[in-house]
Amino acid sequence: MDSAASEKSIIALDVWLQSAAGAYVRAFEQACLDELTVDIFGFNALQIGVPQLDALAASRMPNKWQAATRTSSADELAFASGGKQIAVALDFADLPFASQSIDLVVLPHVLEFAAEPHQVLREVERVLIPEGQVIICGFNPASLWGMRQGVGRIASSDYLPVSGEFISLPRLKDWLKLLNLGATRSHFGCYAPPCRTAHWLSRFSMMESAGQRWWPYLGAVYVVHAIKRVKGMHIIGPAWNKKTSKRPAAVPAANRE
Repeated sequence: MDSAASEKSIIALDVWLQSAAGAYVRAFEQACLDELTVDIFGFNALQIGVPQLDALAASRMPNKWQAATRTSSADELAFASGGKQIAVALDFADLPFASQSIDLVVLPHVLEFAAEPHQVLREVERVLIPEGQVIICGFNPASLWGMRQGVGRIASSDYLPVSGEFISLPRLKDWLKLLNLGATRSHFGCYAPPCRTAHWLSRFSMMESAGQRWWPYLGAVYVVHAIKRVKGMHIIGPAWNKKTSKRPAAVPAANRE
């Protein structure tokens, strides 16, 4: 996927997120991200892409950044700058941040529509501080929606944006492991069948609790939380000398008159 195709696919995702199914996905992801980010502490947090989702709304970090592509429209940047975040236009594969300067990065559906997803992840690993954290949202191919998308491509009737290259969770965890990003938690949601109207999606709302209990790994959307591990790093405490002297030490004393 080249850069032009990636840009078109991101635009297609923006349009899809305004649909009934998109609102359904955004509601789940917003609740999940709020729960995850509220207890992550630091100074600098970065959300890359999907400004329709306020991934850092619950974060208590003082500096929160909303990043968009260089070719994004002014309306998209205005959406971010109108809230508490600062809008930054950038290339996802070349982040304009110093190495080891960001405490938290959130990637909502970025890797699936990026021209170079591996390079995006490498850049995220570069800018994260040691023990920094990354949260990734993606569509799950092993779900009813993933099956519907596969059938739709054959019948030319797609349900999800056609340009997306959806990544399975085991494959994503392998990518993270290669970059020393250890996945700690995974959350799945959106178990309703691939319906196009809000009415039918709400009719299957009972499948959320059933899916969480009986088939938790088959949700249409996953949210992965990972931490940057630095090999060989350990906390060094004060250099206290705990060794006791085996011989009594001579102490000089003043002569008495």
